[in-house]
Amino acid sequence: MWQDLAIVMPEYRKLLWRASTAVALCIGAVLVCYFWIDRPVAFFVYRHHINEFQIFHWLTYPPPAVQTWSPLVLAVLLVRRAWKPFLRWQKVLLVACVSLIVADQFRIGLGDICGRYWPQTWTHDNPSLIGDGAYGFHPFQRDDDVGSFPSGHAARILSFATEWITTPRSRVIGAVICTPMLVSLVAMN
Repeated sequence: MWQDLAIVMPEYRKLLWRASTAVALCIGAVLVCYFWIDRPVAFFVYRHHINEFQIFHWLTYPPPAVQTWSPLVLAVLLVRRAWKPFLRWQKVLLVACVSLIVADQFRIGLGDICGRYWPQTWTHDNPSLIGDGAYGFHPFQRDDDVGSFPSGHAARILSFATEWITTPRSRVIGAVICTPMLVSLVAMN
């Protein structure tokens, strides 16, 4: 048993190192966006009425819908597994659905910790950068007004698609599906 653990530990350390590096890079990217990109882009989208293009609005619908259906897909997969082993695409779908649900739960927790206002007012007169100059992080405020970071749509899109991207033949499809949805989030402010 201890020999097996000795084999697993270096792999776990490598995974932990890679994950920590990815988190550090993400924090750096968030800081760059926060100080130099977010505000100019939000005002650009607002001034040029980019968020009025209906296509961008439509592209925001799939992520919540996929999340809504994920538990049912998981149930169907598990019932199917009672009779036959999973095929490769079913394993990928199972992991993608679980990833989406877990990522969204993390997103909710991080949203409460980060407390970030939206760029634009969209519901119940929520404070926003464009509406009333509200900008920044306001940690540990639990409310729908401060839930724009991390983005729920982006978390759903990337968590679901990341599993498909790990399948070499699906990488292009994953990128083609993710990119317009992610662009639409910025375009919708």
